[in-house]
Amino acid sequence: MSLNLISDPWIPVRMMDGSRRIIAPHQMADPLIVAPDWPRADLNLACYELLIGLVLMAAPPAHRHDWVRARPDAATLETRLAKYAGAFELLGDGPRFMQDLEDLPGTPSGPDFLFIDSSGGNTAKNNADLMVHRDRYETLSLPLAAMALYTFQQFAPAGGAGNRTSMRGGGPLVTLADPGTGLWDLIWANMPFGQPASPQDLPWMRATRTSEKAQTVGPSQSHPVEALFGMPRRLRLIGDACVTGVIQRPYGTNYALWEHPLSPYYRQKEGTELLPRHPATGRLPYRNWIGIVLSDPNKADGLRLRATCLDGIFDRFGTQPTRMIAAGWAMDNMKPKDFLWAELPLLSFDAQAQAKAKDLITAADSLASGLRKALSELVAEGSARQAQLDQFWIETEGDFTQALTDLAQAGFDGPKIAKRFLTAIGQQALSQFDALALPGLSDGKIEHAAEIVSQRRMLAALIQGRSNQGRKMWTDLGLTPPDPKPKTNQEVEA
Repeated sequence: MSLNLISDPWIPVRMMDGSRRIIAPHQMADPLIVAPDWPRADLNLACYELLIGLVLMAAPPAHRHDWVRARPDAATLETRLAKYAGAFELLGDGPRFMQDLEDLPGTPSGPDFLFIDSSGGNTAKNNADLMVHRDRYETLSLPLAAMALYTFQQFAPAGGAGNRTSMRGGGPLVTLADPGTGLWDLIWANMPFGQPASPQDLPWMRATRTSEKAQTVGPSQSHPVEALFGMPRRLRLIGDACVTGVIQRPYGTNYALWEHPLSPYYRQKEGTELLPRHPATGRLPYRNWIGIVLSDPNKADGLRLRATCLDGIFDRFGTQPTRMIAAGWAMDNMKPKDFLWAELPLLSFDAQAQAKAKDLITAADSLASGLRKALSELVAEGSARQAQLDQFWIETEGDFTQALTDLAQAGFDGPKIAKRFLTAIGQQALSQFDALALPGLSDGKIEHAAEIVSQRRMLAALIQGRSNQGRKMWTDLGLTPPDPKPKTNQEVEA
C-alpha cells in the first residue's frame, strides 16, 4: 500500500462552516476551505509551504499580470499537477517523496524521529527528555508520516555530525501574508513568480548531492522550486499500510546562499551574506518587527530584510491584506525550546513611514533599557527583571500597532504620532516602576527609599527629555526636547 500525494486525498482542512474534510492538493482552490487542520501547529505551518511549493512547481505566475489574471482553478490545478504524480509516491520501489533515491542501510528509528520535539537516542538514554518527548507514536498513518517528513526536511535542526540543517538552518522563522479570506487566497498571496519545474528538478528524483567533504549546493545549481522541497537529510521510511520506522544516513545536501521566499533574512554587517532569521521563545515583540513586519528603511543594503513573499504584496493587492503569520520553532542548537505562532499587522508604508516606525522602536528600546536600569534597586537581575521588560513590550504593543496604523495614512503627522506613542510607553514604564516601588518605600530603610526615589527621577527625566539620553531620544523622534531647567539666582551668582 502507498499514498500518492498528488492524486490521493490526504490533507485535512477546516471549512468555513466548521466542518472538516480530507482533500487532494488540487482541491486547495476551493474557496470554502479556511486552513489546514493537522494535529500540530508546525505541521500546519509546513503544509502552507508544501501547497505553495506545489503551485510554484506546476502553475506559478510568471509575472504580476499572470498573478492577477491567470490564477488557476481546481480543475486547472488538477491537470497541471497530474504530470508530477510519479514523483509523489510516499512508499514503493521507485522514487519516494522527500526521501533518498536508494535504499539506505541501518537500523530504523521509531517514527517519532520525524518530529522536531522528539528526543534523540542520547536524550532518551540519559532520561533527559523533559521538554522533548519519546515513544509517542509507535506508527504513523501515511498522511501524517508524509506531512511530518516534509516538515522535518523543511525545518531540520542540527542533528549531529553530518546531519544537515534545512537550507534556512534549524527551526527557521516563516512569515506569510494572510488575507484572512481562506486557504487558497493565502497560498496565492504568497506565491513567488517563476516558471514550472520538471519532475526531474525535484531532488529525490536524482541521486542525492551528498556533502561528505562539505560540498554545498547553491541556487544556481537547482530549480528555484528546491527552496520549497529541499532535502538536507538522507531518509527512508519503513512501512506499508503505515510507517513504523525511519532510517537516516548522514551527509545529505548542504545548501548555501539560498534566499527562501517565505523567510526573513539579516546581515551581521553591510556587504556580508544574508542569514535566515529564527524565532525566540514566547511572543515576537515589536522591537523585532523591523525586517519581519516592516521593511528595513535602508532596503537596498539593509541589515534586516523582510521575506520576499511580503515585499511585493501591496503591488498585487493594493491596500490588502492587513495581517500576517509569523511562526517557527525556537531552537537551542538541536533542542527545541518553544513553537511560535503569531498573527501580526501588515500595513503598506512608504520609505518615510518605515523610517519613522524604526525611530519609534528605537525609542521604545531606549525606554526599556532605562526601565531595566531603574529597576535595579527593586528587582534582581535575571528572569524576574526580564519578566518586567517582557511585560513592557506586551503592554505597549497596542500603542505601537496604533502608531503603525496612523503612519500608514497619507500625509501622516510624524511628531504628533511620536509624541502620543512616547507618552503611552512612558506611562507604562512609570506604572510598572511604581507598582514595585511602593512596597520598597514602606520597608523602613531610608537609604533604600532614597535610591528608589532617585531611580524614578532618572526614569522620568528620560521620558520627559530632560536627561542627555532623553533629549537624544526626543530629537531622534523629531520632537523638540524641553528647555533645561533654568538656573536659580544663587546658581547664577555662584
